[in-house]
Amino acid sequence: MATTAAPHGAVAVNRLGGYEGGSFRQLKVTNSYGTSLFFGDWVQMANTGTIEHSQAATTARPIGAFHGCTYTDPTLNYKLHSQMWTASTTATDILAYVSDDPHQVWQMQADESLAQTALGLNIQMITYAAGNTNIGRSIIALDGSTEAATTTFPFRLTDFVRGPFSEPGDTYTDMLITCSAQLHHYGLKAGI
Repeated sequence: MATTAAPHGAVAVNRLGGYEGGSFRQLKVTNSYGTSLFFGDWVQMANTGTIEHSQAATTARPIGAFHGCTYTDPTLNYKLHSQMWTASTTATDILAYVSDDPHQVWQMQADESLAQTALGLNIQMITYAAGNTNIGRSIIALDGSTEAATTTFPFRLTDFVRGPFSEPGDTYTDMLITCSAQLHHYGLKAGI
Protein backbone atom coordinates (compact mmCIF):
# COMPACT_ATOMS: atom_id res chain seq x y z
CA MET A 1 0.00 0.00 0.00
CA ALA A 2 1.28 3.46 -0.90
CA THR A 3 0.79 4.95 2.56
CA THR A 4 3.92 7.12 2.62
CA ALA A 5 4.26 10.39 0.77
CA ALA A 6 7.33 9.75 -1.38
CA PRO A 7 6.84 11.88 -4.51
CA HIS A 8 9.51 11.30 -7.14
CA GLY A 9 8.44 13.42 -10.09
CA ALA A 10 7.75 11.85 -13.48
CA VAL A 11 9.47 8.59 -14.35
CA ALA A 12 9.11 7.32 -17.93
CA VAL A 13 7.82 3.73 -17.91
CA ASN A 14 6.52 2.93 -21.42
CA ARG A 15 4.38 4.29 -24.26
CA LEU A 16 0.68 4.15 -24.93
CA GLY A 17 0.07 0.74 -26.41
CA GLY A 18 2.23 -0.84 -23.71
CA TYR A 19 5.54 -1.36 -25.45
CA GLU A 20 8.87 -0.15 -24.14
CA GLY A 21 10.73 2.70 -25.69
CA GLY A 22 9.69 6.24 -26.09
CA SER A 23 11.91 9.10 -26.98
CA PHE A 24 14.77 10.64 -25.06
CA ARG A 25 16.46 13.60 -26.69
CA GLN A 26 19.15 16.02 -25.68
CA LEU A 27 17.79 19.56 -25.59
CA LYS A 28 19.77 22.72 -24.90
CA VAL A 29 19.59 24.57 -21.57
CA THR A 30 20.52 28.26 -21.39
CA ASN A 31 23.99 29.09 -19.98
CA SER A 32 23.69 29.79 -16.23
CA TYR A 33 19.99 28.84 -16.21
CA GLY A 34 18.77 30.03 -12.82
CA THR A 35 16.43 27.23 -11.70
CA SER A 36 17.63 23.83 -10.55
CA LEU A 37 16.25 20.87 -12.53
CA PHE A 38 15.83 17.48 -10.88
CA PHE A 39 15.34 14.00 -12.37
CA GLY A 40 11.57 13.78 -12.93
CA ASP A 41 10.80 17.52 -13.15
CA TRP A 42 8.57 18.66 -16.00
CA VAL A 43 10.20 20.94 -18.57
CA GLN A 44 8.84 23.08 -21.38
CA MET A 45 10.24 24.82 -24.42
CA ALA A 46 11.14 28.49 -23.94
CA ASN A 47 10.88 31.09 -26.70
CA THR A 48 14.70 31.09 -26.76
CA GLY A 49 14.74 27.57 -28.25
CA THR A 50 15.97 26.09 -24.97
CA ILE A 51 14.13 24.21 -22.24
CA GLU A 52 13.10 25.58 -18.88
CA HIS A 53 11.34 24.26 -15.81
CA SER A 54 7.58 23.88 -16.20
CA GLN A 55 6.60 25.22 -12.80
CA ALA A 56 2.98 26.25 -13.21
CA ALA A 57 0.59 23.71 -11.73
CA THR A 58 -2.39 24.73 -13.86
CA THR A 59 -0.88 26.09 -17.08
CA ALA A 60 1.96 23.66 -17.69
CA ARG A 61 2.64 22.97 -21.38
CA PRO A 62 5.26 20.27 -21.01
CA ILE A 63 7.59 18.97 -23.65
CA GLY A 64 8.52 16.12 -21.30
CA ALA A 65 10.34 15.15 -18.12
CA PHE A 66 13.95 16.01 -17.27
CA HIS A 67 16.10 12.88 -16.83
CA GLY A 68 19.56 14.31 -16.29
CA CYS A 69 22.07 16.42 -18.21
CA THR A 70 25.63 16.81 -19.41
CA TYR A 71 27.80 19.92 -19.28
CA THR A 72 31.42 20.98 -18.86
CA ASP A 73 32.01 21.83 -15.23
CA PRO A 74 33.48 25.36 -15.01
CA THR A 75 35.77 24.45 -12.08
CA LEU A 76 36.87 20.94 -13.03
CA ASN A 77 37.03 21.66 -16.80
CA TYR A 78 35.67 18.29 -17.87
CA LYS A 79 32.28 16.97 -18.97
CA LEU A 80 29.93 15.85 -16.22
CA HIS A 81 26.87 13.64 -16.47
CA SER A 82 24.44 14.56 -13.73
CA GLN A 83 20.99 13.55 -12.55
CA MET A 84 20.26 17.21 -11.74
CA TRP A 85 21.12 20.68 -12.99
CA THR A 86 22.28 23.06 -10.24
CA ALA A 87 20.87 26.54 -10.76
CA SER A 88 23.14 29.26 -12.18
CA THR A 89 26.10 27.01 -13.00
CA THR A 90 28.12 28.62 -15.77
CA ALA A 91 28.38 26.31 -18.77
CA THR A 92 27.79 26.92 -22.47
CA ASP A 93 27.28 23.28 -23.47
CA ILE A 94 24.38 22.20 -21.21
CA LEU A 95 22.30 19.44 -22.78
CA ALA A 96 19.35 17.97 -20.89
CA TYR A 97 18.06 14.42 -21.42
CA VAL A 98 14.31 14.83 -21.85
CA SER A 99 11.71 12.07 -22.33
CA ASP A 100 9.65 13.99 -24.86
CA ASP A 101 7.54 11.42 -26.71
CA PRO A 102 3.95 12.76 -26.83
CA HIS A 103 2.73 9.18 -26.27
CA GLN A 104 5.05 8.54 -23.31
CA VAL A 105 3.53 7.12 -20.12
CA TRP A 106 5.01 8.35 -16.84
CA GLN A 107 4.60 7.17 -13.26
CA MET A 108 3.86 9.78 -10.59
CA GLN A 109 2.54 9.73 -7.04
CA ALA A 110 -0.51 11.77 -6.00
CA ASP A 111 -0.44 13.88 -2.87
CA GLU A 112 -3.62 12.15 -1.64
CA SER A 113 -5.89 9.21 -2.36
CA LEU A 114 -7.33 8.72 -5.87
CA ALA A 115 -10.20 6.28 -6.33
CA GLN A 116 -10.91 4.03 -9.33
CA THR A 117 -13.36 6.69 -10.57
CA ALA A 118 -10.41 9.03 -11.27
CA LEU A 119 -9.26 6.90 -14.19
CA GLY A 120 -9.56 8.82 -17.48
CA LEU A 121 -9.82 12.23 -15.84
CA ASN A 122 -7.34 15.08 -16.15
CA ILE A 123 -5.23 16.39 -13.29
CA GLN A 124 -2.76 19.12 -12.34
CA MET A 125 0.55 18.82 -10.53
CA ILE A 126 1.25 20.48 -7.21
CA THR A 127 3.08 23.80 -7.26
CA TYR A 128 6.81 23.43 -7.92
CA ALA A 129 9.14 22.75 -5.02
CA ALA A 130 12.89 22.23 -5.33
CA GLY A 131 13.89 18.57 -5.40
CA ASN A 132 16.20 16.51 -3.22
CA THR A 133 19.74 17.81 -3.75
CA ASN A 134 21.29 14.76 -2.06
CA ILE A 135 20.08 12.36 -4.75
CA GLY A 136 19.05 14.77 -7.53
CA ARG A 137 15.41 13.63 -7.61
CA SER A 138 12.24 15.65 -8.11
CA ILE A 139 9.61 15.81 -5.36
CA ILE A 140 6.77 16.94 -7.64
CA ALA A 141 3.49 15.07 -7.16
CA LEU A 142 0.04 15.08 -8.74
CA ASP A 143 -2.53 17.32 -7.05
CA GLY A 144 -5.18 14.78 -6.10
CA SER A 145 -7.74 17.47 -5.32
CA THR A 146 -7.86 18.60 -8.97
CA GLU A 147 -9.05 15.45 -10.77
CA ALA A 148 -11.68 16.59 -13.28
CA ALA A 149 -12.77 16.48 -16.90
CA THR A 150 -11.26 19.98 -17.37
CA THR A 151 -9.55 20.05 -20.77
CA THR A 152 -6.95 22.65 -19.74
CA PHE A 153 -5.35 20.41 -17.10
CA PRO A 154 -1.93 19.21 -18.32
CA PHE A 155 -2.07 15.49 -17.46
CA ARG A 156 -4.41 12.51 -18.06
CA LEU A 157 -4.79 9.69 -15.53
CA THR A 158 -4.38 6.58 -17.69
CA ASP A 159 -3.91 3.78 -15.15
CA PHE A 160 -3.02 2.83 -11.60
CA VAL A 161 0.26 1.29 -10.53
CA ARG A 162 -0.82 -2.07 -9.15
CA GLY A 163 1.29 -4.38 -7.06
CA PRO A 164 2.09 -5.43 -3.53
CA PHE A 165 2.80 -1.84 -2.50
CA SER A 166 0.35 0.09 -4.66
CA GLU A 167 -3.40 -0.11 -5.31
CA PRO A 168 -6.19 2.32 -6.31
CA GLY A 169 -7.34 4.34 -3.31
CA ASP A 170 -4.03 4.14 -1.41
CA THR A 171 -3.33 7.12 0.82
CA TYR A 172 -0.83 8.45 -1.75
CA THR A 173 -1.94 6.76 -4.95
CA ASP A 174 0.70 5.88 -7.54
CA MET A 175 -0.58 6.65 -11.04
CA LEU A 176 0.38 6.23 -14.68
CA ILE A 177 -0.21 9.43 -16.62
CA THR A 178 0.20 10.95 -20.07
CA CYS A 179 0.41 14.58 -21.13
CA SER A 180 -2.92 15.91 -22.35
CA ALA A 181 -2.60 15.71 -26.12
CA GLN A 182 -3.59 19.31 -26.78
CA LEU A 183 -1.15 20.66 -24.16
CA HIS A 184 1.99 18.66 -24.98
CA HIS A 185 4.45 20.94 -26.76
CA TYR A 186 4.35 18.84 -29.95
CA GLY A 187 0.55 19.02 -30.03
CA LEU A 188 0.22 22.81 -29.67
CA LYS A 189 -1.30 24.42 -32.72
CA ALA A 190 0.42 27.74 -32.05
CA GLY A 191 4.17 28.17 -31.67
CA ILE A 192 5.80 29.32 -28.47
